[in-house]
Amino acid sequence: TPPPPAAASPREGPAPKSDWRTLAKLLPYVWAWRWRVLVALACLVAAKLANIGVPLVLKNLVDALALKPGDPRAALVVPVAILLAYGALRVSITLFTELREFLFYPVAARIARRVSLEAFEQLLQLSLRFHLERQTGGVSRDIERGSRSIQSLLNYLIYNILPTLVEIGLVIVLLSAKFDGWFAAITFGALVLYIAFTVTVTEWRTAFRRAMNEQDSKANTKALDALLNYETVKYFSNEGFEQARYDENLQRLEKAQVK
Repeated sequence: TPPPPAAASPREGPAPKSDWRTLAKLLPYVWAWRWRVLVALACLVAAKLANIGVPLVLKNLVDALALKPGDPRAALVVPVAILLAYGALRVSITLFTELREFLFYPVAARIARRVSLEAFEQLLQLSLRFHLERQTGGVSRDIERGSRSIQSLLNYLIYNILPTLVEIGLVIVLLSAKFDGWFAAITFGALVLYIAFTVTVTEWRTAFRRAMNEQDSKANTKALDALLNYETVKYFSNEGFEQARYDENLQRLEKAQVK
């Protein structure tokens, strides 16, 4: 009779899920803070509107400075209203950007905390066999990395991706309204190519990043488990063996980092 199949290691999970499915899993956590997130998004849009308005107001300011002396408006060479509007827009860009961060950062921190707590609860519910296999180092590193990744993912989404998309839309609308439509078409085409290239390269290098994280967790597992079993290692004079095992994973980690 063939032997039964070996039980899958707890670190061997299903195939990696897409980033969109990861974001979809985070949506319920974000929804719990929906009003704060909506206000933060409103600040985001306001900051981008102010950013787009700065060159328009500056254009009017330069036009006012270029008025001829014979013009009846020559007395208002530098209209105070335009100067005030320009200054207010410059200040509002920073103001709305800081307000957005002030409103959204607690949301990202709370979501990371909740997910880390749920992961810890799941670990406590796993079988004794899993805990006897002594993967403390790798698991702790994975929880730490996962918590940081959630915050990074949400911060990139709110502070980088969404603001860029909003600004792209505003700029294209402005180019279509103020200039020939080809300016908007060329800008949009260049941005589509750039986004496609960025997504493709990011997906390609994700495999290297995943391999690097895996080797980092394995190295941390061997180091921490050897320290937890310090008495056993010393009793059998196994320092050299443990160092060799640790260095083997460090070498693999080094190669993955270089890739």
